[in-house]
Amino acid sequence: MSAPDDAIHEPDDGPEHPGGGAAAADGPGSASAPPQGTELLVITGLSGAGRSTTAHVLEDLGWYVVDNLPPQMLTPLAQLAAQAGGAVPKVAVVLDVRGRGFSTDLAASLAEVRVRRSTVFLEASDAVLVRRFESVRRPHPLQEEGRILDGIEAERELLRDLRASADVVIDTSDLNVHQLAAEVTRAFGEDEVTRLRLTLLSFGFKYGLPTDADHVVDVRFLPNPHWVPDLRPLTGRDAPVSDFVLGQDGAEEFLDRYAAALQPVIAGYQREHRRYATVAIGCTGGKHRSVAMTLALAERLARLGDEAGRAGGDGAPVLRVTHRDLGRE
Repeated sequence: MSAPDDAIHEPDDGPEHPGGGAAAADGPGSASAPPQGTELLVITGLSGAGRSTTAHVLEDLGWYVVDNLPPQMLTPLAQLAAQAGGAVPKVAVVLDVRGRGFSTDLAASLAEVRVRRSTVFLEASDAVLVRRFESVRRPHPLQEEGRILDGIEAERELLRDLRASADVVIDTSDLNVHQLAAEVTRAFGEDEVTRLRLTLLSFGFKYGLPTDADHVVDVRFLPNPHWVPDLRPLTGRDAPVSDFVLGQDGAEEFLDRYAAALQPVIAGYQREHRRYATVAIGCTGGKHRSVAMTLALAERLARLGDEAGRAGGDGAPVLRVTHRDLGRE
């Protein structure tokens, strides 16, 4: 089924869709398991939330993509990728409720995989999912004789534990296909897949908390440049605003202490082979304070990472800075 242009995902009922992909898993290797150079990326989530779009983007990025794979086939697929002699180093697998025994077999199948593995979970609000299904006039896979919303609620419950254990959760409620493609490209289009990818996200509290944030920081304790007429039209990217924000009492001290406090967290994520994390820095509108503080925090974390690397520590995380609400005002 195909979704409208402003939708993220086509509710999947189509045939298997092979493409390009990689594998990522955390377990140690064994004599019969693929080597650690193989990576497995599991793509799952709610029907209509963007799994197909994500799979197509990964295919374009050179991943070998398999759609609607039965969970029991995860380990054999990883082994086949290893036997290809490095010709298929990256495998992405789309798993959803169309697979038989999804809820009972998936956890066991994931535990058996002995390559670097990451899981991406795609979700969206009920209202958005209903609109997407209605726009393409197709039933939800779990709807049966009920409403679309009944199918969505059943699927949320079925996937509750999987969402809780996912490495990356992407809420596509406010994303179109192009924005989702950009997110996937930024996350998986790089070669350095073994390092933690830490996203520093500025946002405005009045637009809601980021759903995928691992840490949330409130910088509304600083004076708001919005009330300074010369600074109001500018953003935290502009030097006058940045100088104003960082020049306030407590701003530099907060950044120094918070950057230092994140160091054991980052080290712990790396020890646990976690690949993705998000630190969200919020102010009222996401235009001035949060933007300036996010950029300043990125500079400090980069500097601390370089110092740790020179001292022989683990590789510094790959930092990405994004401003969710910049331009909305």
